[in-house]
Amino acid sequence: MSWTPELALALALILPLIGGAAVLGLGAKPNLREAATLITAVALAVVVAYLVEASGSRPELVLFELAPGLELKFKLEPLGAMFAMVASSLWIINSLYSIAYMRGNNEKDQTRFYFCFTISIAAAMGIALSGNLLTLFFFYEALSLATYPLVAHKGDAKAKRGASIYLGILLATSIGLFLPGVFAVYAFTGTTDFTVGGILSGVGPMAGSVLLVLFAFGIGKAALMPVHPWLPNAMVAPTPVSALLHAVAVVKAGVFSILKVVVYIFGADYMQTLPAADVLAWVAGGSIVVASVFAFTKDNLKARLAYSTVSQLSYITLGAMLASPLALLGAALQIVMHAYGKITLFMTAGGIYTGAKKSEISQLDGLGRYMPVTFAAFTIGALSIIGVPPFGGVWPKVFLMEGAAEGGQPWLIVMLIGSTLLNIGYLLPIVIRGFFKPKPEPSPMRPGQPPALAWIAPLITAGGTIVLFFAIGPLIDFLSPVFTTEMTP
Repeated sequence: MSWTPELALALALILPLIGGAAVLGLGAKPNLREAATLITAVALAVVVAYLVEASGSRPELVLFELAPGLELKFKLEPLGAMFAMVASSLWIINSLYSIAYMRGNNEKDQTRFYFCFTISIAAAMGIALSGNLLTLFFFYEALSLATYPLVAHKGDAKAKRGASIYLGILLATSIGLFLPGVFAVYAFTGTTDFTVGGILSGVGPMAGSVLLVLFAFGIGKAALMPVHPWLPNAMVAPTPVSALLHAVAVVKAGVFSILKVVVYIFGADYMQTLPAADVLAWVAGGSIVVASVFAFTKDNLKARLAYSTVSQLSYITLGAMLASPLALLGAALQIVMHAYGKITLFMTAGGIYTGAKKSEISQLDGLGRYMPVTFAAFTIGALSIIGVPPFGGVWPKVFLMEGAAEGGQPWLIVMLIGSTLLNIGYLLPIVIRGFFKPKPEPSPMRPGQPPALAWIAPLITAGGTIVLFFAIGPLIDFLSPVFTTEMTP
């Protein structure tokens, strides 16, 4: 069998499943089990790198047809290749981190943890490579189900409650809103295929507005307020799961899905005719500010980072609703830049907990002197999230502001600047506490250090935010065709 893009598509979907089977088979041998996880992650990243190169040829793979226009279908395009590359590359780093965290905290049921992780990545690959709405919905639901045991991993009452809220909101929104949206698109057009320029141009603006609302709130993983509470409640999970939720798979799957639906189902020209797009832009802008204010009120480090994620995700929804080329490019770049910045912050939070058993921000005074590398990585991740050069997080804000100006929406520029100031207000005090505040008296016992992988992994992703700042040219060249030549049929 010759190596083809179609074969690579199939491998990207199958490799995580093979890895999951290996994890189960080697569960009694932790070293081999974790080696299987890492080997699978590296192999997947290699396959996805090939797909990135092949994305210009638009390979397709149809597994079966349910009805005319309703197929389980995969199709590679640059936006999906970008998401697949982010998820697969960060899975390697998150796997390294997971080994240190799970062993360092003597977590139970580690075989189940690694197995569910591989199934979650398989679902994320299905979302990234989906060729139509039906396939996207199928893998979207699979991701919700696969991550539920990860959120509930600790098994106590708090974990079970958080996991129930997590799954309940995601299933209610997807079944109650997302799925009816899929069927409505099929009823209007006779297809659910992702198509250059969109497929809804013949649908009236009011019906189109209803569809847009169904997708905006039905894709609950995008955490647009008020369907966001699942995200902070999911912070009961172990930190590697929080990193998965916020950077590698779940929330990125949500905002990626919204972006893909806007570009390939609605189309940019049609979006400009929809009254709901303007309303949802205001909702997204409100989410950016309100979630940032909530972040200020949280002393728990993971909870503060969770509300930060709600805010940062809304940048992507905002760019999608503006639907201008620059705004859409900024939204796509935010998927990449936020992934590297936020996974850094969550991994460092887990490193602090593993080394010092501290989870509250008020407990972090002076810890940066004992864990300088961990806090340095946190500082870099925070600066990227804030949008300070030379870190990658600055670029999405630049393009979103340009997109807002292009669309005649200057109020959004003010809102993005305000969001940046709020980011400074809830992130930099953590750095100041760690490095510049003295330890309280009487001085407690010297904190321990996190395991090596627990500080090496976030150091790698922190470095990634710097690399992405300087690699912006190739990334823009790769994504630009989606938002220029593909904007109209």
